[in-house]
Amino acid sequence: TGPGVVRLAGHFTGAYDVSVVVNGERIERARVSDPDADDTGAWSYDLDTRALDGEIEVYAKATVAETRYGTWSPPLTLRVDNPEARKPQVAIAEPADGARLTRPTPVRLRVTGTDVRTVRVRVNGGPWQRAAGAAGRYVTLVNPARYGDVMASLEAEAVDARGHVSRSATRYVALGAARKERPVPHRQDRAMWIWEKASYNLVLNPGSRRLLETVLSPGSTMYLGVDTYAGRDLIEDARPELRDLVAWAHGRGMKVHATVAGGTRPPYLGTLARYRDRAVGEMERVLDYNLSSEPAERFDGINVDIEPYILPWFGSAKPDLQIQWLDTLRAMVARRDASGQPLLFGPAVPRWLDTSACCTGIPYGGVTRTLAEHVQDLSDYIAIMDYRDQADGGAGIIAQAAGEIAYAERIGKPLSVVVGVETLDIATSGDPATITFREEGRDALEAELAKVGQAFSGSPAFAGIALHHYDSYRELPTVWGPSARWPQPPADSGPPTGVTSPPRAVAFDHATVDLTYGRAHDDTEVDFYEVHRSTEPGFTPGPGTLAGKARGLTHTDTGLLPDTTYRYRIVPVDVAGRHGPASGQVTVTTGATGLRPMVVESMSVTLEGGVARVRLRVVDERSGEPVAATVRGRFTFSAGRYVTMTAGADGWATATSEALKQPTGEVGFAGHRLTAPGHYWATAYDHDKAATARW
Repeated sequence: TGPGVVRLAGHFTGAYDVSVVVNGERIERARVSDPDADDTGAWSYDLDTRALDGEIEVYAKATVAETRYGTWSPPLTLRVDNPEARKPQVAIAEPADGARLTRPTPVRLRVTGTDVRTVRVRVNGGPWQRAAGAAGRYVTLVNPARYGDVMASLEAEAVDARGHVSRSATRYVALGAARKERPVPHRQDRAMWIWEKASYNLVLNPGSRRLLETVLSPGSTMYLGVDTYAGRDLIEDARPELRDLVAWAHGRGMKVHATVAGGTRPPYLGTLARYRDRAVGEMERVLDYNLSSEPAERFDGINVDIEPYILPWFGSAKPDLQIQWLDTLRAMVARRDASGQPLLFGPAVPRWLDTSACCTGIPYGGVTRTLAEHVQDLSDYIAIMDYRDQADGGAGIIAQAAGEIAYAERIGKPLSVVVGVETLDIATSGDPATITFREEGRDALEAELAKVGQAFSGSPAFAGIALHHYDSYRELPTVWGPSARWPQPPADSGPPTGVTSPPRAVAFDHATVDLTYGRAHDDTEVDFYEVHRSTEPGFTPGPGTLAGKARGLTHTDTGLLPDTTYRYRIVPVDVAGRHGPASGQVTVTTGATGLRPMVVESMSVTLEGGVARVRLRVVDERSGEPVAATVRGRFTFSAGRYVTMTAGADGWATATSEALKQPTGEVGFAGHRLTAPGHYWATAYDHDKAATARW
């Protein structure tokens, strides 16, 4: 496999989509072999260790075929002795956390590593100043008089001769007569999660803020995703632009909470003690940004979205994993308190933390309570992911939040419970369609939220309603069908620019190509990027070459043919539907396989007796002969039922949706998995993908 490359391999049963989690830093697809198409086979992944050093923890994870939820292997620990990749380590020895500096004070550092070339310190995100020293001990002087009476962050950095960079944990100190501030709760009604595909636009493309104002009113709260994205870190390398966005929001009466996770990939690993320093580091990134910024440019809170219950052993490991999560949250709060900043701390939590068997009777801090109560005890607020599509009833939004509201009232925490609802299309996950308003539409959403607001209007603990999330909410019509309406975008004066860097394409296997490209800009918002594909060199993008639409700066093109050379071009499209210039062309060739491609030759969706019926035919892409495949997919728009159907010897398969009770609507069907022995799904060559029925 090559120098420094280790092949990891294993087997899977009753699962698909195998991937490998490398040291909580990245998730990589594994190569799988399942020629019988029975969700049982072998997987492998070639791990390049040339940039790794030390103890590396690796998991394999996959999706369970029956439930569509995740499953994980036990961890594998690799010990890599690689001096060439070894980073220096730097820590601040003095002053201590919480110290008060009133006169010039030495900042003493401990550094380990080989051939360390530069050690430096910065205060409140200001210019780096070099530290002097040798043999692992360095020092520089900080003069509080230069900064005034403020709380301050001290960060240290070490760089070795190979260019490896290491940062210390932050120390927080008081300069002069600075005093810590305490957080003050505020209303968060109509808060909205805004993830990185949209949040980076708001920061880097100011016109995008005009679009935000069509769905977010003054007085609302943004839960702004601030993770790294597409090779950028807006908190570190786009601070002026981020400050401008936060100040803009404050000028319109909005609050802005930075949304952070566990500092790991996937984010919920940040719960574990092994990775806790990464979660704490995410907290410090926000705190350090705030201390480097003017008051109007600072975040008002931190929304923490770690979600450790996604780990399959969350229930079986009770109470260990629950306690680790609480320890992680407590450590994050401690950093906020040390920094002296008045940011509200609010974890996102599921609605069942006070009732599920995994989360009751948790001993922590000398008392035994539900996990929800422990989280409420140590947080300023919680944002309940109260994901249901009706307000009333025992499983409704109101009943599911009542326990948390009552507990907040009992412990005297005003404005500390935010009730969140879902608008995302979740049909291919294992969750039921009843957790989202995707099928019902915006009118139904508003009607149910009015009931929630009325039910909790008299509670001092109720802080408001939050919507998940910005992009899916913008895509949600008033109702599906002929009378559907969407929020009108603001006036747009021209098309977007082209992408700022040309596309790059890498073939993963015989059927999959991964694309990346630069950001385009617009006077409002680049809504999506058209991905155009052709086998012809020098092609001109048009309706016949459209391969997909991407909201962000990456796209995975799947269902391709083997041993085929494809050309790609990217075309930005703004919210007014204007097309920007096409990018240059990138060329890539897919790999070989012994499997034969199969496609959906035809598909129709019809209405019959109060349900929708899908009928489709699967054939071999090369011969046109029918294939007796297993078809899995879900109904879309007004429906959300996930179905499994078996095509007969003639290739035909059919299934029906759930009962459609809406007076008006629209239904389509989206395939999810298409499997047959000796074949793979060449979805790029399907026909009738957009078949729908409306009434």
